[in-house]
Amino acid sequence: MRSAAADPDDLTARARIRDAAILRFGRDGFRTGVRTVAQDAGVSPALVLHHFGSKQGLREACDAHVLATIAAHKTETLGPAGADAVLLKMAQVESFAPLAAYVVRSLQDGEGLARGFLESFVADTRRYLEDGVAAGTVRPSLDEAARARWLALSGIGALLVHLSLHPVGPEGLGPALRAYADAAALPALELYTQGLLTDPALLDAYRRQAGHAPPGAPAPTPPAA
Repeated sequence: MRSAAADPDDLTARARIRDAAILRFGRDGFRTGVRTVAQDAGVSPALVLHHFGSKQGLREACDAHVLATIAAHKTETLGPAGADAVLLKMAQVESFAPLAAYVVRSLQDGEGLARGFLESFVADTRRYLEDGVAAGTVRPSLDEAARARWLALSGIGALLVHLSLHPVGPEGLGPALRAYADAAALPALELYTQGLLTDPALLDAYRRQAGHAPPGAPAPTPPAA
């Protein structure tokens, strides 16, 4: 597994334990016990607790390492893509595959790394959209932050539903992510490039109700005295 940086700690028993835990948690989930992780790492359970204090401490160390690794390699290796595309690319690179499985498990679990991972992709999505608006390739939004959050969370939510309905098989996470990407590509691109509704009436009605009148709409009549 790649490290986020050239760190001497990566040669220690602590790093071996952490990497073994990432691999095992990604495969079997977070109910896996310390004893199993210790066996995978070739150390005693007591040494795991010596380095991390508890199973929760071990998971926090795994979370931090996974997020740091993604952050270090995302721009140069993964590029401006949605969460599903990033996870697919990670799963298809042997050294990143355990991290992709760990992220999916965390998202399904809803704790730990999940919030940090989601927030990082919301921020990335907003940056990519703003770059597109500046370049003239993306339409401006009434609320750039809200649009970015909705797109990021919708994409990840759809991915998690797909993985719940199509559990990962013995061949690993890569084929499951590829099947999702293949199924989603056409409808997603059609929706993003051509839109869905031909009449803006629903949006206009919502903006009026929310107090944000559409351009050109008459000003609301003030209440009678």
